Amino acid sequence: MLTSVNSGSAALKAPKKSMRSRAPLSPDQQLTANFKLSQSLQTTLDLNELLEMFLNHLQEIMQVSGLKYQHDSQELNIQLGGKGVHHCNYRLITPQNNLGEIIFNRSKRFNEAELTTLETLLGLLVYPLRNALQYREAVQKATQDPLTGTGNRVALDGALKRELLMAERYQQALSMLVIDIDLFKDINDKFGHSCGDDVIREVAHATVSVTRDTDMTFRYGGEEFVVILTKTAEDEALIIAERIREFIAMSHISSGGQKLSTSVSIGVSSLQSNDCVKDLFIRADRALYEAKKNGRNCVMVQAANNNNKKRKAPKAIIKA
Repeated sequence: MLTSVNSGSAALKAPKKSMRSRAPLSPDQQLTANFKLSQSLQTTLDLNELLEMFLNHLQEIMQVSGLKYQHDSQELNIQLGGKGVHHCNYRLITPQNNLGEIIFNRSKRFNEAELTTLETLLGLLVYPLRNALQYREAVQKATQDPLTGTGNRVALDGALKRELLMAERYQQALSMLVIDIDLFKDINDKFGHSCGDDVIREVAHATVSVTRDTDMTFRYGGEEFVVILTKTAEDEALIIAERIREFIAMSHISSGGQKLSTSVSIGVSSLQSNDCVKDLFIRADRALYEAKKNGRNCVMVQAANNNNKKRKAPKAIIKA
């Protein structure tokens, strides 16, 4: 079901763009165009590609500057094309699903005939859109750690390969942090696995909150995390790692009526010439091992020549 939310002038003014007129299609031409669109929309499960395909078709038969698609519960906000003063909004609803809202805009008002055409075409979009959303959700679940909401090992492997290729292609810096919660077995033994889960979750959230929007955090397994720092050289990676370490060391975690504090040890590595993904990870993991061996609650980096650099190593603390 399509629910028309609004049709009229937006409050914000946008610069006018010249738009060439479109000759109306004959009924037979419209049927043929709709059939082609319906067939095309079945060819992709990528949400952005689906919406781009729909907008391109729409612009062939009607004056439309652009569209905006938003779905609050899935945190989607996609803007395609330009913006205009006038807009029409539709909520896309089926008996089983809320598929979000789509907004079309341009420099002049939509007339009744155009709104009817829009609603007809949206009817062709509804089920391909539902399929794309379901596919996106399935991919997210397959690549997301259920406890922390960070990426899982599958997501990490894909991201590392992608970021390494990008760094090599554009000659950009790339760094990695491997983070391990100190004395985590003691937490589980003393307070139970539920408390241990709370500690893992809070350390993950703290790491994400301290890092930048462009950084990517993954749960590698157990109490260990990996952070990929794009366009980040060693010196800046050390600063970010130290910020994470300090923030977690100063935080308190509430679990089951208990207040705990914990710490993390962090190994850092940065991309060197001829590195593969395995090289980058091995150096960070070795640096983490050195951080553990040298008192925990510290940051260490291992360069390509296997020399370790240590940064700030106060005693690890666990308090009930």
